[in-house]
Amino acid sequence: MNQTVRVRTWKEFKQLAEKIKPKAIVYSIDQNGTSKDKELTCLRLILPAQKSHYIYVDFPRGDKLRETKIAIHEKTVRYLEDQDIIEFLKDQIKIKDLKVYSFWTA
Repeated sequence: MNQTVRVRTWKEFKQLAEKIKPKAIVYSIDQNGTSKDKELTCLRLILPAQKSHYIYVDFPRGDKLRETKIAIHEKTVRYLEDQDIIEFLKDQIKIKDLKVYSFWTA
């Protein structure tokens, strides 16, 4: 039975990834209208493992995400760029041939 484990920090997620050495990491960009003035844009990272999957969520602080520091762009709404996320993960998690997929295209 697969178990979902919530990971509280980026550091912990990164350490798990380096230990488990997955072939891929999945991400989703969540847009939640929790505030009437601004959209809340957050990043959800999913680390698949044999008997469980680990999930980490990073929330905004100003014009960046709180822990990963990935830039939040803004035109008419706030958003994250897929390429920024992919480049960040490949740079930070040193796994040869790591694949990074969007949840919506995986």
